Amino acid sequence: METLLLKSLIAAHKERFLRNRKLVAREILENFEKEIKSREIVFISGIRRSGKSSLLSLIANLLIESYKIEKENILFINFEDERFINFGVEDFEKLYQIYIELENPIGKKYLFFDEIQNINGWERWINRLYEFEDVKIFLTGSNASLVSSLISTSLTGRNRQIKIHPFSFNEFLLMEGITVSQRDLLLPVKISEIKREFEKYIKLGGFPEVIKNKDVTLAEQYFKDIIYRDVVSIYKIRNIKEVRELCLYLITNSGTVISYELLRKTIQAKNATTIKNYLNILQDVFLFYPLSKYDYSVKKQIYNPNKYYVSDMGFYQALGFKFSDNLGKLLENIVFEQLIRKGKEIFYWKSPKRKEVDFIVRKQTKLTEAYQVTYLLNFETREREIGNLIEAAKELNIANLYVLTYDQEEIIDFEDSKINVIPVWKWLIGNLE
Repeated sequence: METLLLKSLIAAHKERFLRNRKLVAREILENFEKEIKSREIVFISGIRRSGKSSLLSLIANLLIESYKIEKENILFINFEDERFINFGVEDFEKLYQIYIELENPIGKKYLFFDEIQNINGWERWINRLYEFEDVKIFLTGSNASLVSSLISTSLTGRNRQIKIHPFSFNEFLLMEGITVSQRDLLLPVKISEIKREFEKYIKLGGFPEVIKNKDVTLAEQYFKDIIYRDVVSIYKIRNIKEVRELCLYLITNSGTVISYELLRKTIQAKNATTIKNYLNILQDVFLFYPLSKYDYSVKKQIYNPNKYYVSDMGFYQALGFKFSDNLGKLLENIVFEQLIRKGKEIFYWKSPKRKEVDFIVRKQTKLTEAYQVTYLLNFETREREIGNLIEAAKELNIANLYVLTYDQEEIIDFEDSKINVIPVWKWLIGNLE
């Protein structure tokens, strides 16, 4: 690339990157000190438009304000900019040297590279920079498989990997200018406000720009971008219709046990291997997440069919499904998102008698929590939801039991334990364990 163009891009990207924008504080930064102080490369991955670039800006502002890092010591480049279309791996060193000449940084340099997977061969240069320069490097990427495979081969032991998701309900409230304290949960007026916001959250999802503009149709455009730019283009998929139909089926059947053969028949794919490949790709671009069935046998666990959850509920509304279609499944998807956002290792459970529990949580080797999610705990559902939870608790020796509902709250005693019935909105705010 031409030197003059690189100079212009370095200046323009940095000016916008450090602009004093009103960004929502992300929960992931609450315990971020060890990532900043470590020498390792920090790699942030996640779905498109989930706020990775903004997170880099928040980290840079943290460095400037709390760690007194000079602005000259910061470089930011977003490789999504189409002006980098002719940028090759041979241009990295040139880019770095131009930055040094322009800014003349003294001491450690903090380098931020957004969507770096767009440049082939990036990992070799990053590795050399890590070895021979006094730098701290932050990277983002939107493809788990492409980047992780390169990191595992070229940057083994030299990186810390962080996954970012669309906004949590707490972050949604912050963007809406609403703060919540424990005392607020005792005030009827505040509770009513939170419930209204929760209804918006179910409809809009957690993509920052969707929330900001109150425009869920943006999520439809994100879906198209992911399909065409991250799936079709990168993986050279020929049958776009199959991929799109698969996505729509997974969204409408979120949280349902689905086999490869069922999916093959549904979209009339050539074979189950094709379905498996599609699912792996959709997971790599963070569009869907699988949930495995828990089994004491790891081998059985691998071969049991998965459930699949969409990464953000905005897709559900944007792709033409009605808000009221199945509120129980929408709540279940939101709970799933929050559990993985918190880094929980989760499974679904089904007994030989086909008693099922939505989520069980494993911490190291111990099963610690079990969750049932239902819109309403009434005469028809109470016996099933509570009975299944109790059976799982007895068989798996789980002490912490929850039923998450739309708006019910109580404590149910059984034997020497108890089941906490909590509204999903309250559980999301309280981060109840």
